[in-house]
Amino acid sequence: MALFVRLDQVDDVVTATRPLEAGTAVESVTTTMLIPRGHKIAMRPIKSGEPVRKYAQIIGYASQDIAPGEHVHEHNLAFRATDVDYRFGTNLRPPAKPETQDTFMGYRRENGRIGTRNYIALLTSVNCSATAAHKIADHFTAERLKDYPNVDGVVAFAHGTGCGMAGSGDGFAALQRTMWGYARHPNHAGVLMVGLGCEMNQIDWLLEAYGLKQGPLFATMNIQDVAGLKRTVDAGIAKVEAMLPLANEAKREPCPASALTVALQCGGSDAWSGITANPAVGYACDLLVAQGGTGVLAETPEIYGAEHLLAERAASREVGETLIKRIRWWEDYVARNKGSMDNNPSPGNKRGGLTTILEKSLGAAAKGGTTPLTGVYEYADEIRTPGFAFMDSPGYDPASVTGQIASGSNLVVFTTGRGSAFGSKPAPTLKVATTSELATKMNEDMDVDAGPILTGEKSVEDVGREIYQRLLAVASGDKTKSEAQGLGDYEFVPWQIGAVM
Repeated sequence: MALFVRLDQVDDVVTATRPLEAGTAVESVTTTMLIPRGHKIAMRPIKSGEPVRKYAQIIGYASQDIAPGEHVHEHNLAFRATDVDYRFGTNLRPPAKPETQDTFMGYRRENGRIGTRNYIALLTSVNCSATAAHKIADHFTAERLKDYPNVDGVVAFAHGTGCGMAGSGDGFAALQRTMWGYARHPNHAGVLMVGLGCEMNQIDWLLEAYGLKQGPLFATMNIQDVAGLKRTVDAGIAKVEAMLPLANEAKREPCPASALTVALQCGGSDAWSGITANPAVGYACDLLVAQGGTGVLAETPEIYGAEHLLAERAASREVGETLIKRIRWWEDYVARNKGSMDNNPSPGNKRGGLTTILEKSLGAAAKGGTTPLTGVYEYADEIRTPGFAFMDSPGYDPASVTGQIASGSNLVVFTTGRGSAFGSKPAPTLKVATTSELATKMNEDMDVDAGPILTGEKSVEDVGREIYQRLLAVASGDKTKSEAQGLGDYEFVPWQIGAVM
């Protein structure tokens, strides 16, 4: 393996592929200090205040003079807020027509939607009903479900909000969209909604607002109406028992790849995320979009500094302007909460070689591939147009994935460089390691190794095709590493916006 990776000839820095001692020759420069693996080396003199480029894009500004061969990181690279003259729709590259029409074995629902899993969901309206939902779900052990082989499980989606909040505005609307998205998710065969009764987030309001109708596979109840926790648990168990035979009737059948909506996610990123795993996921996204499917990028704070590249891919000016409106909302949201858009990257990201949010975002945006941006959506809003889409969300992985699943994602692909044990339900998570070292160290958690891209053994396209084929297999029922370990019961985290009162 080469000592470093150069991403573009105009870049001011390269990335060390191994720890480099002071005095190591790197092209025409010599390192002046220890350079940790994954960290940046200056390849030219950079004056204080000058921009520093990687990916042929600005990742920050020199906070002091930087000599060739110096380590470039927090001590000498500073963040500045983006100030861009956005160009919309100037880089539109429609996907190539596929040679084959791919399929997977999925569940066709009566409403025409197609699922990749077959769960019964217990969905809480408020934290006050969380224990009831978990007790109901816990009753349905593997032994009790053995007579229903087509049911993947009974899952409680409990959360920490639902009351002590305004009955209107961003926070309430986001929670209602999340609940609606899970209530009608194609990976759910049946749904039981459990409330307390007096909470702000009333179940009846949700049913009325979204036209949800109760029936054999959709039921609701409130603890106060049933008269206590134990009676609620007993009643809930009975309701789920009645759903199980009906849910078990679902059978997998051939479905087009166009029915797949994949959440594109990253967490525990490092310097290799934007070089190996994320571009490979981007290629897999392009393959899926070519089939008529949908890839959903999210985490608005983690495309900050790369949003101009997405704007250039906007299928219309309206789509591009909607994206920039979400960026401006986040700038205001962070400012009024006395934060900074550069609060992200995390300490772990920085140890892995990422310095500013601009650098992290440029790598993170690579998950979205190259095809046109067909839509920009609010958190948990239903994805209505196939293709490459963006959903507004925080950079906190569980909250972001919760919104993507509510938006209709029936699969999740998740890249990581530092390591992650994330998993999700009802949409399973496929995890991609940025390096072979991580894939080996966390072999019980990683599904795909993107490390061979770094060594030259495989191309981005090779690993991208591998990810795409694995997604089809998972959609057909193959278990991911996170599913095998039972992850997903506690990763339902609706984004809580606004005051807690």
